Amino acid sequence: MTTPYTFDHNAFAAALQATYGHLTDGEESGDVVNVAGRVMLLRSQGKLAFATLRDSSGEIQLFLLSAVAENFEEFTKLHLGDWVGVTGEVVRTKRGELSVKVHTWVRLAEALHNFGDKWAGIADFDLRYRHREADLWANPETRQALTRRSAVVRAVRQRCWDQGFMEVETPILNAVPTGAAARPFRTHHNALDSAFFLRIAPELWLKRLVVGGYERVFELGRVFRNEGVSPRHNPEFTSLELYAAYWNYEDMMTFTEELVAGVALDVLGTTEVEYQGRPFSFATPWPRRTMAELVSETLGESLSVHTPRERLVELLARYDVTAQPSWGPGRCLEELLGEACGEQLWHPIFVTDFPVEISPLARRHQADPELTERFESYAAGRELSNGFSELIDPVDQRARFEDQARLAAAGDDEAMQIDEDFVKSLEWGTAPDRGLGRRH
Repeated sequence: MTTPYTFDHNAFAAALQATYGHLTDGEESGDVVNVAGRVMLLRSQGKLAFATLRDSSGEIQLFLLSAVAENFEEFTKLHLGDWVGVTGEVVRTKRGELSVKVHTWVRLAEALHNFGDKWAGIADFDLRYRHREADLWANPETRQALTRRSAVVRAVRQRCWDQGFMEVETPILNAVPTGAAARPFRTHHNALDSAFFLRIAPELWLKRLVVGGYERVFELGRVFRNEGVSPRHNPEFTSLELYAAYWNYEDMMTFTEELVAGVALDVLGTTEVEYQGRPFSFATPWPRRTMAELVSETLGESLSVHTPRERLVELLARYDVTAQPSWGPGRCLEELLGEACGEQLWHPIFVTDFPVEISPLARRHQADPELTERFESYAAGRELSNGFSELIDPVDQRARFEDQARLAAAGDDEAMQIDEDFVKSLEWGTAPDRGLGRRH
C-alpha cells in the first residue's frame, strides 16, 4: 500500500482537549479537524470502532461508525503503532469521551514492531535503552522526562542571558586533554597526522575569553569522559560552564543556588521535589559546610588536609577503600567525603574549601594555602556543580600542571596535562574571576 508523502495536519490532541473541554456528553461541535499520530489502542464492536491516537502533545480518542467512516474494515485491521492521518468532527461521545468522529483517514506509515503491553508500555529494559524512539511512544514518563529536560536547558539559557552572560561555542577537538581531571577520548586527525582529544571540559577556552576581555561568558554543550557507565557517569553529557569576572566566592554560590531554584520554578512551578521516593527542597539559601567539617562530624574526630596521611588511610580502610600511593592527604579527605558523608549530601548543600591537591585550576584559599576557594554543590547524594575562584597566576598554574604531570607519570590516567597555550594566555594578565561547571 502506497503511503502519502504529506498530510494536512492542523490540530494536536492537547489543544483539542483544552478547546473542546466544554462539550457535554453526546454533543457535536460542528468543527472538522485533521489530526495525525500513532494508533496506540484499537478495539472494534461490530459497526463501531474506537482507537487512541497519540501525538507529540497527548492523546485523543478516534470514534468510527461503519456508515460514516471510509474504509472502516481496513481501519480495524491497523497494527498498534501505525501512523494515521484522520479528518473528522470533534465530538463528545455519549459515554463522555472527547473524540474525533472519523470521516476519512489514511495510513501514513506502518509499524512493523509492536509497542508492548497496551497498558504498561515497553517493560524490557534492554529494548527501552537501545531503542529510545520506541520507549518515547510506549512509555509516557520517558517522553515527559525528555520534554522537561528541554525545558530545563531553555530555562538555564534564559537565566544566564538575563544575568548578562554571553553564550559562546568553544572547540570540541583539543590537542591537549585538559580542563578537568578525567580520562579523555582519543582520536586521530588525518590531515595533521596528530592525536586529538574530545574535550573533557571547555574550561580553559572560556577562561581565555575572560583574558580577552569578555567578563561574563557561558557555554552549554557536550563534553566527553572515557570513564565507566553508571547512573552517575556517562561517557558524554551536557555541561553548563560559565565564568564571571570580579565576582567573589560567595557571589558564585549565590548565583548557583538561585539558578537551580529558579529553573525548578520555571519548569516545575515549585522548588519542592522528590527523588527515589524521598523529598527535598531547592529553596534558597543552601547551607555551606567545609569538607573538613563534614568529614570530621561524620567520623567523630578532627580531620583536615593537615591530618597525617597514615590516619586518613586507616579511616578509608573502614570503607574498604585502598589509598593509592599517589594520593596525598587532600585526595584521601575527598574520598572520605564520598564514602562517609553521603547521607548528609541528600538535601541541597555547598561543600567548600577543597584541598589544593585535587584542585589544580583553583585559587588558593586566603586563610589556608593548602586549601582552595572551591565549592561543589550536592543534592540527592549527587554532585550538581563545581565552582571556584580561578587561578590567574601563570607561575602557580604551571607548577600545578607540573604536579599533575607527575601524577600522570605515576599512573594516574585522570591527571591533567600541561597546556602551554593556556599558561601563556595567563601571562597576558586576566581579571579575577569565578567559574562554575554543572551537568545536565
